Amino acid sequence: MTRHVDLAIIGAGTAGLSALKEAGRHTGNTVMIDPGPLGTTCARVGCMPSKALLHAARDVSAARDAAARGHLVGEPPEVDVPAVLAHVRELRDRFASVPARSTEKLGDRYIAGQPRFLDAGTLEVNGERIHARRTIVATGTRPVIPSAWDAVADRVLTSDTLFEQTSLSSRMAVIGLGPIGLELGQALGMLGMDVHAFGHGDRLAGLQREDSNRALRGVLDSRMAIHTNATVELESVDDGVCVRWQDKAMVVDQVLAAVGRRPNVEGLGLEALGVSVEQDGLPAVDPETLQVADTPVYFAGDVHGLRPLMHEAADEGVIAARHALQAAGDLERRTPLAIVFTDPGVARVGTPVSELPPDAVSASFQLSGQGRAVLMNRPDGVLHVDADAGGRLLGAEFVAPEAEHLGHELAWLIQQGVTVNEALRLPFYHPVLEEGLRSVFQALRRQLR
Repeated sequence: MTRHVDLAIIGAGTAGLSALKEAGRHTGNTVMIDPGPLGTTCARVGCMPSKALLHAARDVSAARDAAARGHLVGEPPEVDVPAVLAHVRELRDRFASVPARSTEKLGDRYIAGQPRFLDAGTLEVNGERIHARRTIVATGTRPVIPSAWDAVADRVLTSDTLFEQTSLSSRMAVIGLGPIGLELGQALGMLGMDVHAFGHGDRLAGLQREDSNRALRGVLDSRMAIHTNATVELESVDDGVCVRWQDKAMVVDQVLAAVGRRPNVEGLGLEALGVSVEQDGLPAVDPETLQVADTPVYFAGDVHGLRPLMHEAADEGVIAARHALQAAGDLERRTPLAIVFTDPGVARVGTPVSELPPDAVSASFQLSGQGRAVLMNRPDGVLHVDADAGGRLLGAEFVAPEAEHLGHELAWLIQQGVTVNEALRLPFYHPVLEEGLRSVFQALRRQLR
């Protein structure tokens, strides 16, 4: 028996659900296939549980800081790490259940199983054949664990397994200084664990400017020991894992791997598409239409790694569905926005430093003397903003308390094509962190004159 559909969507994550919703505006003849577990990467193992852990850790850290300043007296209570993890799982399950319930409404249009391409227009799943006029692959990614670590695999955690732990040991090595490693490493350090974080290079969280990198490291070093330019080897020992780098060594109880993610494409039979695949097993994808060559197959979401962020995955689901169904109306790409929820946070907006035009102007502002930052006892950070020669805002890089808010404000201004002079005509309340933005805009205006 063969089922005929207008569109098959493989993967019930953010991109897949977004594609399904958009496709529903044009056809009801769709099918969604997913082997499970249901719930998006963000809700199940990414954005939401990590932020729940960070929030709990910051509460603990704030209490300790208040005690250190003499604002709290008496014997401090101990941190109940199992209770914190149980709270995180409770919130995680609540958020993950929302996208999971979306498939219940599909009836027989949802198939729980692992599909495989027989050719570019035919899928097989659970013994059933599905002939699809178009197919969207939105299978997401999973954490990488290097094969060289097989000997210590039972002591290696990832962002997929960390939140399943009912307790954690006191000594943790975090391998990887990107957003995931830094967020989780700082949270564990705030909860009182002895955390050492290692990275191949000397930059944290993708920062491109040296003073931004220095400002972030200066604060993070107080919660975990950061080792840059470190090539790490892991060895199993009686009481844990021996971490070796350069001419140094230390023993930890567990290792958190945050060294990247790989696409979930095993078993899909992509070779049946008749196109060449790269080393990661993926075919080339048109960045505008998300189509694979001239096949009826499209890729959406972080499976292809073009813009591996949740809001971009949602947009790509819409883009892929519109192109697949030849529906009217393109979805314009939004201004690039990347946020790291460390404390201080990191925000990168718009045009990156490496792609600025030669005549761009840049200005910065240090938060050490900014009134609101001092009142918050969080004066560590620096704001960078870039504009073109005509004064139009192009990009920004922030290290600041709650940088996500400043990042959004700049992203909105950049997407609307606002100039420095126009930005300075907007209201700035006192005392707020946004006054730091006004100082940067004023510095830019002086250069433009």
